[in-house]
Amino acid sequence: MARVNKTAVLVLLITASSIFLLFQLYYYRQHANKHGLQAPSGKGYPTGKEAQWHLVKKFLGLAHKFSLPVFLVDTASLSLLSQDAVLLKDSQMKEPHCTFLCTHRDFVTFGLLGNLWKYDAGLLEASEERGLELLEIRGKDPRLVSMDDLSGRDIPLHLLFRFNGRLVHVVVLYERSGNYLWHGPLRLRGSMDRTFAPFRDLEFGRYAGAYNRPDLILTTLDGLDVRIPKNFSHFKNERSNSRFLECRFREAAAFYQLYPDDTSPEAMDFRMKAKSLLHLAARVLSGIEVPFWLSSGTCLGWFRQCNIIPYSKDVDLGIWIKDYRHDITQAFQKAGLSLKHKFGKIEDSLELSFQGLDVKLDIFFFYEDGDIVWNGGTQAKSGKKFKYVFPRFSLCWTELLELRVRVPCETLDYVTANYGPEWNIPVKAWDWKSSPPNVQENGVWPIKEWDDVIQVN
Repeated sequence: MARVNKTAVLVLLITASSIFLLFQLYYYRQHANKHGLQAPSGKGYPTGKEAQWHLVKKFLGLAHKFSLPVFLVDTASLSLLSQDAVLLKDSQMKEPHCTFLCTHRDFVTFGLLGNLWKYDAGLLEASEERGLELLEIRGKDPRLVSMDDLSGRDIPLHLLFRFNGRLVHVVVLYERSGNYLWHGPLRLRGSMDRTFAPFRDLEFGRYAGAYNRPDLILTTLDGLDVRIPKNFSHFKNERSNSRFLECRFREAAAFYQLYPDDTSPEAMDFRMKAKSLLHLAARVLSGIEVPFWLSSGTCLGWFRQCNIIPYSKDVDLGIWIKDYRHDITQAFQKAGLSLKHKFGKIEDSLELSFQGLDVKLDIFFFYEDGDIVWNGGTQAKSGKKFKYVFPRFSLCWTELLELRVRVPCETLDYVTANYGPEWNIPVKAWDWKSSPPNVQENGVWPIKEWDDVIQVN
């Protein structure tokens, strides 16, 4: 029998062992990728950014299976996309990594287009199969609430997917009649687990929000296919000013119980023309990028009765004087509205009025002064000046007459300043020079300036 070469046997055993170990490593990685036990760095069990990347991968897999129309809305992630240095560094990295979807926070946020989503109860079971915990937050559908029916029905507002202490927050965005996207507030009910997520840290859900519908593009972030807003910088800016106030239908219904609505042909005709004028004004001002809000009687009508006050006979808007543009008048004239009067000047008490179809559009310019803001008024015959003082306010979105418009967030303070504590009682005899509780006399325009500060057509 031939003598066995011990060296050859040893080499054979080492080779076989190496092949076996390589096979085990390959099998482990395949198994880990399938069941969520390995993150992109390949360092073993997922922790930190590794866990975040794997959670997003699992979530996007669910989104693909259930045809969830999701896109990235996380402002921390979108901010990284606008940094050229980060993009350059990311493009030079050869190893798997998590740069954009793994930020300093323990969560990442996606938006879901609710009108394109068919709800499937199997989403919960499929999430559990992938090791994900799912918490669904529901609320009333404001699109179904009206003066006739205050109940509405529950719809999904927020979905929270948790894995290894990390979170994917999905904000459901529904299309409203004003052709914009809306999401509801995140409110926990009853016995819901208040430790499920860092709710106070989530950037969407403290308030309801409203957005323009963004154009979306498909890109690859951290090795994963993700849809993002095409103009993500604009979307981030929208986020900071997105707070939405719902019309107070219950209070409006109670108001109409005391003061029945005027449904005469004249009132209905005025409201129709006022709606048309408001929509036209919004198009004109949006076209020249001048933000505005509902002011005076138009704001009171929205707040008190969710509608235009039929006896007001005009539409009132407010604009910060810092947003004034010299082509505002030309833009309205080009849209078919003639200038009715111009009072004041840019530095002091500017006011514009345009004539629509039997309805007047008044634009009041607001000035900031310490802890108050004010707009001016001018009496054409005497040259007397008036000042209307308001506490400082921020701006929120709302919907009126199928149009998304801004109103003062602190609406009660705004309305009370302008109409007093009894603003909820209709007053048809109103004198703009003496009735408002916030009006102050503010001197007289010098006669030599009248040609410039008092223009009546």
